[in-house]
Amino acid sequence: MTKKYILPVWLICLLPLLSLPAQSVPLVYDSEFTGADCPEPRMPGIEELPAVSTLPDPFASSDGSSRDTSLAAWRCRRAEILAEIQHYEVGQKPPRPDSITARVDGDTLRIAVTENGATLELAAGLTLPEGEGPFPAVIGIGFSTGTLPQELFEERGIAQVTFNFRQVMAHAQTRGEEPINALYPDQIDMGAYTAWPWGISRLIDGLELVQDALPIDLSRLAVTGCSFGGKMALFAGAFDERIALTIAQEPGGGGGAAWRVSETLGEVETLGRTDYRWFKEEMRQFADQVDKLPFDHHELMALVAPRALLVFGNTDYEWLADEALYVSAQAAHGVWQTLGVGDRFGFSINGGHGHCQLPEEQWPELAAYLDRFLLGKDADTEVSIHPFADTDYEKWYGW
Repeated sequence: MTKKYILPVWLICLLPLLSLPAQSVPLVYDSEFTGADCPEPRMPGIEELPAVSTLPDPFASSDGSSRDTSLAAWRCRRAEILAEIQHYEVGQKPPRPDSITARVDGDTLRIAVTENGATLELAAGLTLPEGEGPFPAVIGIGFSTGTLPQELFEERGIAQVTFNFRQVMAHAQTRGEEPINALYPDQIDMGAYTAWPWGISRLIDGLELVQDALPIDLSRLAVTGCSFGGKMALFAGAFDERIALTIAQEPGGGGGAAWRVSETLGEVETLGRTDYRWFKEEMRQFADQVDKLPFDHHELMALVAPRALLVFGNTDYEWLADEALYVSAQAAHGVWQTLGVGDRFGFSINGGHGHCQLPEEQWPELAAYLDRFLLGKDADTEVSIHPFADTDYEKWYGW
């Protein structure tokens, strides 16, 4: 029997756009933020924000006055979403400081960032493959490849750079007393998920400064982490357009999972139950009014577009809210599809393994993304694996 597939109406409307030539859509950018010249959206107080029970339309302007699905318009629409996430959820990410130095010290990259008369020093461990390079590189959160299997990176000649997030902000921050606060004493409302991505961006600045001495291909950088580090990787990839490939492993609530959908599930990480040291305290105002949040985390994932994103889930841990991740991923995927590069976003959700322990059955999916987006090889990156066939994700789309 031949199966019949019925496309959702919103996707049918976008079909003419899906013919955009993928080769004309950049894989990565050479600046941290390409939307610096875009107008900033107005940020209404919660009393003015409309209640939206479905997932907000990624392509509709913040003021609701327009909707544009073109790649050219995405640059400034992306900047609007980024501004909203910083304003309502994690705090303002400081720009690149005027004073930053870097040097290679054996197997360590040392970076000094100076602002407001204070200096913050970062030390990142380096592991280089044999040969002359330049090599693609992965920034691993906590460990050299995060918690992903190191051998998959080593056998591909991918350099490893370890990000020690504690050098910027502790896992459980004390507001106003973290290393980054010495540089930005007026931003004590800053959540960890803007501070840590700031640190990863400064690490990339350091790689740029030492590129004559360190054979790293700056156009092929990846970032990865798991659990709270999976959230961190996702925010880092969303906030810095110099990252070609983002791999978020088991990011849970506050990561890829949509806050609105998580509210309808069981014992999961909802907006009201997350760790607020990772976010702005002011986000609590949405705890009982999640439908007033002017964005959701399908749009956080979409900020990575048109660059590559791979997300792994783990259904054995209810707290991760992987059904909400699935719904969110389906919504986010529509952005990549609309931009003509649907095969640059993939998600793989399964169970039967420990937390942050990628089972071998998921290794081929990771390998495909490494091969294509870090090595430039042909690989099948159409990945959408999940156990949620009975979940009606389309009911969450009001667009």
